[in-house]
Amino acid sequence: MNLNRRTFTKSVAGALGSLVPASWGGPSAAARASKAVPLQRAEARLSPAKVTKIRVFYPPNYNANGPQAFPQSNMVVLVDTDTGITGIGQGGSPDTVRNVARSVIGKNAFDTEMIWQAVYMDGFYSPGKERLHALGAIDMALWDIKGKALNVPLYQLFGGKAREHIELYATSGLPQGVVPQAEAQAMGLKERAAATMAAGYRVYRVDSIILPSGRASVAAGRGAASGAAGVPTALPGGGGTVFDSRSRIPRIIQAVEQIREGVGPEGNWMIDLHQKFDFHEAAEVCRLMEPYRPYCVEDPVREEQFRTQIPKLRLLTTVPLAPGEEWGTRSEFSPLVEQRDIDFARASLPNVGGITEMLKIMALCDTHKVGIVPHFTGPIATAGHMHTMMAFPGQVLMEYNQGERPVPYMPEFLDCRHGKVWPNDRPGLGVSVDEKMLTFIEAMTESAPGASHRRLDGSLTHW
Repeated sequence: MNLNRRTFTKSVAGALGSLVPASWGGPSAAARASKAVPLQRAEARLSPAKVTKIRVFYPPNYNANGPQAFPQSNMVVLVDTDTGITGIGQGGSPDTVRNVARSVIGKNAFDTEMIWQAVYMDGFYSPGKERLHALGAIDMALWDIKGKALNVPLYQLFGGKAREHIELYATSGLPQGVVPQAEAQAMGLKERAAATMAAGYRVYRVDSIILPSGRASVAAGRGAASGAAGVPTALPGGGGTVFDSRSRIPRIIQAVEQIREGVGPEGNWMIDLHQKFDFHEAAEVCRLMEPYRPYCVEDPVREEQFRTQIPKLRLLTTVPLAPGEEWGTRSEFSPLVEQRDIDFARASLPNVGGITEMLKIMALCDTHKVGIVPHFTGPIATAGHMHTMMAFPGQVLMEYNQGERPVPYMPEFLDCRHGKVWPNDRPGLGVSVDEKMLTFIEAMTESAPGASHRRLDGSLTHW
């Protein structure tokens, strides 16, 4: 048994005190107990954990989803404190994290709401999507610190488990590892959908570039080369890609017929229209898909037109609508959720600004009985999805591309079995990273005053 000096002194003092008779003039047992209660309460409080440093790293597969930094960044963000606890987050870019870090360094890591408000207002202008992404990465790490300090998994801090596991779908349709790659290449849509259901996944998912053959082509009807398993290929000569939305619609319906047959009457499928269709085309394809009962249709129109066009689309089709993978805070989701114009919010970490904001979106969606279908970003952020969605009582479906494979730079990750993610009891996010496998980019240690002000009670307000 290991005792530090403080514990040892307390134990000896307690033992000696119990040997002194009350008649000797010492405090009575009742008096000692009354003094012990405040002491125990004080020791139970979390002592402040000051943020001393924020470090950013590139993982081995940085920006594996393409050259863009957002919303797919899987950059690793580590937040160090003077207590020795380090929080793990993911997202942003070196410049955006540097911009946000100045409002975080020196603050008490446990004051997640205060820090979130400071970052949001310190920059004079409200953060756009890029800075919100960086805020989300740091906020995730702060919650990881809090869970580690309390020695509990984060979902317990959010109300505990509201479900036993989280059901999944894979971006590319047939999840990796379900069948050998060579066999998958030869399978049609019907067979891929059936194999996905047999593996335990809730939904078989395709993109609007899918063809009835099961292959993908970005040059609908133009004879361009096509890739397999939903992956588009470039046109010859490096001239970019071509998408003929009008000719694509009947091909989608042909593909959907095969998918429905593959998943069976009780199986589920979904499609991501990826904002490729103008309003009248989106209305047409959604109505044509109605007899095949999609689980949901992702991003049916352009995201900058969600607020004006989705309410109109809602009146023209019965298919469940699920927009928002590129959106941010609850203020963007709120009108569509409150009017019940959408059936699922694609709110994702760190895109929404982190766990602090995700909890508020969860409350908004629960109030109006709108489900949440988080978009896959990076593996650490996906662990954040597990914790938040475990505590959300509404309908949940999670995009997940890792299958049962480990993440090379993460010794501890999620437990995925049979197309489902299961919670664990590890504290905080329940993940760890091997820094030796990461590429160090920068360490930030300087704070700076922001544009926000304080009210009389010390709460923050805008400049």
